[in-house]
Amino acid sequence: MVRLSRAQTQERNRAKVLTAARDEFARRGFREAKIDVIADRADLTRGAVYSNFPGKRALYFAVLADLAERAPRPATPPADPTASEVLAAFARAWIARLPLSTDSDGEDARLARDLLPEILADEHTRRPYAQLMRVEAILLGLALERRHPGRRLVRVAEAALTTLHGASQLAAAAPGFGEPFHLVTACAALLGLDLADDWPAEPPITARARPDDHPWNPPAATDLLTGEPVRPGDGVVTVLGLHRAAAFEEAVRAGADVTAVLVTSDPGELAPLARLAVADLRSCLDQAIAPPARPGLRIVCDDGGHLA
Repeated sequence: MVRLSRAQTQERNRAKVLTAARDEFARRGFREAKIDVIADRADLTRGAVYSNFPGKRALYFAVLADLAERAPRPATPPADPTASEVLAAFARAWIARLPLSTDSDGEDARLARDLLPEILADEHTRRPYAQLMRVEAILLGLALERRHPGRRLVRVAEAALTTLHGASQLAAAAPGFGEPFHLVTACAALLGLDLADDWPAEPPITARARPDDHPWNPPAATDLLTGEPVRPGDGVVTVLGLHRAAAFEEAVRAGADVTAVLVTSDPGELAPLARLAVADLRSCLDQAIAPPARPGLRIVCDDGGHLA
């Protein structure tokens, strides 16, 4: 019998906990789920669960992030789309995930139902989540700008995401409310609005980047926008706490090839929340615009602080 290393054992136990927790959260919802039941399902002790996840909410965020990152990624964007077509395809992909009035109250619906209430319940999660929503808007806005150069379209992206997040909440509370295809039309029409979205000619930069020819061998990381391993090389690597996560736009606007490294003092709870936010956006973006047509940008969640 092959003896597993300590790291392999920990990884196996972590996977068992995630699987057991997913089943428990889906059956009972977040509030009624019990750590003792999750431990029994994983054939582990309660202490083993807490050695991998600092609390029930951290485990809940990790389950949702893991599911979002492992979800199938049908990349069928329209060929050479206009910015309006990108927004329409993005909105269609988003709405396709929402429950219908004819759907039963299944496990998948119960699984994600408590996400927003748990985020709102604590300033510790609410403030980083606000920044992550800005990150989503910037990523969508940058993709739109590639198909509609000459305008900053982050405000348009913010309006679209506000509409779609609102649709998600209504679909959970009142399934069947509204006509989904009207939302697609409304999102596409946002490009026709003048939302006064100008980027300053000289954006604020706290410290100018300096070239350095010393060799650097950064650790491997995963780009959250593609799910592929990356090794940051030439270009700008900007390390940002989650309370300033959206500041990577300054480097992008300067024309740099950017790797945005997100760090947090609470990797157990906030790192999976960051992964979840980007994975949710990515699943819709993949169906709206092909990766080669997006800006040269990578986002890494450096939960261990190794890259930073």
